[in-house]
Amino acid sequence: MTLLATLFALAPVLASAEVRTDAGRLLGVETQGVIAYEGVPYAAPPVGPLRWREPQPVQPWSGVRDASAFAPACVQVGVSMPGEPPPKTSEDCLYLNVWAPAGRRRGPLPVMVFIHGGGYANGSTALPLYWGDRLARRGVVVVSLAYRLGVLGYLAHPGLTAESPRHSSGNYGLMDQVAALQWVHRNIAAFGGDPRRVTLFGQSAGAMSISALMASPPARGLFTAAIGESGGLFEPLQIAPYYRLDSAERAGAAFAHALGAETVADLRALPAEKLVRADPGGISHPIVEPSYLPLSPYDAFVSHQQAQIPVLVGWNAEEARSLTDLSRVRAASFESDIAKALWPLPSTLLAAYPHADDRQAAQARADVERDMRFGWDMWAWARLQSASGEPVYAYRFEQGPPFPKDSVRAGWGASHFAELWYVFDHLDQEPWAWTPKDRRLADMIASYWVNFARRGDPNRPGLPHWPRFSAASPDVRRLGGPVVAGPPPEASTLMAFDALYSSLRVPPRRGP
Repeated sequence: MTLLATLFALAPVLASAEVRTDAGRLLGVETQGVIAYEGVPYAAPPVGPLRWREPQPVQPWSGVRDASAFAPACVQVGVSMPGEPPPKTSEDCLYLNVWAPAGRRRGPLPVMVFIHGGGYANGSTALPLYWGDRLARRGVVVVSLAYRLGVLGYLAHPGLTAESPRHSSGNYGLMDQVAALQWVHRNIAAFGGDPRRVTLFGQSAGAMSISALMASPPARGLFTAAIGESGGLFEPLQIAPYYRLDSAERAGAAFAHALGAETVADLRALPAEKLVRADPGGISHPIVEPSYLPLSPYDAFVSHQQAQIPVLVGWNAEEARSLTDLSRVRAASFESDIAKALWPLPSTLLAAYPHADDRQAAQARADVERDMRFGWDMWAWARLQSASGEPVYAYRFEQGPPFPKDSVRAGWGASHFAELWYVFDHLDQEPWAWTPKDRRLADMIASYWVNFARRGDPNRPGLPHWPRFSAASPDVRRLGGPVVAGPPPEASTLMAFDALYSSLRVPPRRGP
């Protein structure tokens, strides 16, 4: 009997295209050994009286729901990635997608949940680059989620605060992400996933969201590891006071008044498209408020109140190439332009970026943006998490994809976004001149990410060893350049920014 029980426990499980969730049955589509479930609702449509409220439960359905098409993206202006076709949008957008290996397998699989970027203002899970099919073939269940964007996702307003049982407002996009993770926790076993092994991974605003989720009490226990790519919320919030609830409420009230909306009811009566077009990106970020983000991520990490989990984070060598028109940079106005576009920097720090002529100034402009806006956040994230004793791995992505010379991405190199084709192992989605080196790198990076999701460690036999990061040994794995690990080339300027930010910080402030 004991032998029979053991054999039964080890019996392989047959994955089916039809699964049962807590709201009803779903029918996915199997393609090349992976079953995709697209457009799966994880919360009720946030429309009408549910606009600017916490996500509400899905209304259960009878019969089998077809899950063979992506849902519309959340209402937005523009696109998250240059060259991307504009997605179909709707205010009814709280859906996720699941990719699971088909066929027989032994035991539940690790889960990877992707949060897309787009500056909290745009982005779509239907973008083919974000499909999880290639990662799922490596033995994981992949989930991608949509969340409310822009003013629909982050508006704070005194009237919304007054009606809220939590006595706060804003952070609806963050609430959506928590609700999607709760759905994963309840339902992912039906897809073959292990709710005890959930790794978040995200890029840009998606990574920034993950840094906030690590500091969010309602998100605690819903994920067990995190991967952040080129985005974090660790810079001193006193240089951006609108990240506090009281300031965000004032901005929200001014926004409503400009639209002639004097009450919350007036705001809810306005078309969603009019709302997002009336605010081109100003109200589009998480805020520090009593409920979902009572402390800034930096203050939560410093006081060891963040999620105590393994972390893998990094940045790209040429982040700013896709974000800044470097052809207009001039040496004569370099320092004043930096002060206007980013922030006034001390002359001692500016001296670390040679800018004697226009060519040097263009390179310096890109390097300052990389170090100040991306590199330091990721370096600080790694340093702060390692101080808690958790395993931390850091990278610097250095491979420039072969962007066509006649495309909007020409000459970008290892820019913002560039690592995503390699992370998702999706080189063949683009008819570009990929080299054997590109293909080896894509296989390596996808393997590192999946290994990390399995056991909180990217290493395995056959891959270059990736050392753990610590304050005493701040090594990063260089991906695409020399196959080495060590301090990043910009380590000295990252430390200079750290000293600058430390001099600006004020004591942590909770809530409003």
